Amino acid sequence: MSGRANTRRRALSACALAALLAAPPCARAFADELAMQSDRAAQALLLHVARAGPRIVGVGEWGHVVLSDDGGRSWRQAKSVPTRVTLTGLFFVGARLGWAVGHDGVILHTADGGDVWELQREAREDETPLLSVWFENATRGLAVGAFGLALETRDAGKSWRRVAGIGSGEEDRHLNQIFAGPEGTLFIAAEYGTVYRSDDRGRSWRDLHPPYSGSFWGGLTTSQGAVLVFGMRGHVFRTEDLGATWVAIRSGTEQSLGGATELADGRIVIVGLGGAVLFSDDGGKTFAATTRPDRRGIAAVAAGADGQILLFGETGVQTGSDGRPSARAEAAQPRAPGP
Repeated sequence: MSGRANTRRRALSACALAALLAAPPCARAFADELAMQSDRAAQALLLHVARAGPRIVGVGEWGHVVLSDDGGRSWRQAKSVPTRVTLTGLFFVGARLGWAVGHDGVILHTADGGDVWELQREAREDETPLLSVWFENATRGLAVGAFGLALETRDAGKSWRRVAGIGSGEEDRHLNQIFAGPEGTLFIAAEYGTVYRSDDRGRSWRDLHPPYSGSFWGGLTTSQGAVLVFGMRGHVFRTEDLGATWVAIRSGTEQSLGGATELADGRIVIVGLGGAVLFSDDGGKTFAATTRPDRRGIAAVAAGADGQILLFGETGVQTGSDGRPSARAEAAQPRAPGP
């Protein structure tokens, strides 16, 4: 296989849940085209969610950005988004300042809570998607993606520079999600059983290796200070010492996992392929697995109004109530994940 063909093949798998959900390859949408307005944007593939103050914002294919100001009861599309590429990651600093990343190395910025976006970066010739973004404050942030791509800005995204040193020279390793850890640390969930940790807000990184060789697609820091990472075939690992030691957690599913949240009452929800929705009442030490009847992939989850959870994925936004999927969920039989 040629280098170019291999790059394209792995770029698709690098799109985290876009590939996980068996989404079709992205059409050659261009970054300088406006996202089309659609009354079904909230029913199309959505891959990430974040809060902008009380507002909930979701992003997905074709540059769709959807907004809810009533806890997920109703949704509308952003007024102006200058791209039609698939958007894969999202982060807000406060209620107004936000950044979204996606295919073709696209980075978008909003200053009004997600209604209007501007294009800050695109590199379609590289065919390298960005997968996740995190900001320390209103000016400094990091974006990570496929093939070890990591970028930093110190001017609110007006300029971005490549960051070296993540992965100890493993330039081809996909960096799937960056997230804040306890005690001022940062973590990156990555390929080949690797997790990276920074103790200086992303200026330097060290490799961590939970006892697993597959890919990690996401992570979450709990309110109690534990860190969870999760990914292929239902694997979940937990650490209470910043990654010095890891405990394998029985997830109850073999479906690949890619999104998580902690609810206001401390319960943890992890979602993934095949309609998998996992719940934990003890900080991620144990999980009860359920499977939605439609078995459609779920990429992200957020708390909604009235005790509901909002599930973002292959069929857009779906709603669950009482911390459980709203449709009659089938309890998954507990089983250890495969290799």
